[in-house]
Amino acid sequence: MSYFYTSRHSQRTPSFVRRRLPVVAASACLAAAASFGVVALQQGSPTPADAQALVGAESSVDASSTSGGSTPGAAAGAARGKQPADAAPTKPSSPTSAAGSSSPSPSASQSATPPVQKDISYQFAWQENYYFCGPAATRIALTARGLFPSQSEVAQRLGTTESGTNSSEDTARALNAFTGTNFYEAHFIRGSTATPADVDELRSSVVSAISQGYAVVANIAGSTVDDAGHGHSYDGGHYLTIVGYRDGGATVKIADPADAQGVGSYTLPVTKMADWIAQRGYAA
Repeated sequence: MSYFYTSRHSQRTPSFVRRRLPVVAASACLAAAASFGVVALQQGSPTPADAQALVGAESSVDASSTSGGSTPGAAAGAARGKQPADAAPTKPSSPTSAAGSSSPSPSASQSATPPVQKDISYQFAWQENYYFCGPAATRIALTARGLFPSQSEVAQRLGTTESGTNSSEDTARALNAFTGTNFYEAHFIRGSTATPADVDELRSSVVSAISQGYAVVANIAGSTVDDAGHGHSYDGGHYLTIVGYRDGGATVKIADPADAQGVGSYTLPVTKMADWIAQRGYAA
């Protein structure tokens, strides 16, 4: 893994994000690492085409808000928990049918038993601004497939605005469009906490996707503590990427484009991951 630094973003950086967080972010997300500029971690083999300028991330507004977020901290406080799209989608969660795709889709079931543990190679970058968590997390997933669009290109495909990215249906649709497959579907955890069935479905989806070389993009909200004892808090919501698993899927590895620790990756039990996704969804 290598690190490189670029100058911090010169716009929209409120003074409070220069302090050490607890991070509270809306779906538009709070990007940590604002205190030291942008860091891009490279896992796998980055390409020269991905030499776009990566800029510092800031505090956020809620992704479901219909108004802009000119004062990110205040907007986040006023708009927390308002993102309804993943909790109550208005269209079927499955994207386009396989019949409509010009490219073959990966097999839904694997002929061989999945490995007990697997990480996929990917290229990490911090989200470029306070509302680009969806594009950043989706782009991380695309780099696992050898695709390196800019975050702005991904944002355009997602329909991201300063209010954020609406739903896991959007991430599933964009991932399929970029990869030219129908691999991704949107899955939703309806309750305020995940049921055992929800946990089993998430575990199965992660193992199936990762073992075939596809990352999972999750929409989460609330707070949790990772396996290293570090807290992560996104009361209004956030997008991040699952890029590996351990113990047959009992533990998941996360690439977080707004990690307050400034590391960008950590692991969680899948039960905690499912509860973090509760009332939202994931594309797998």
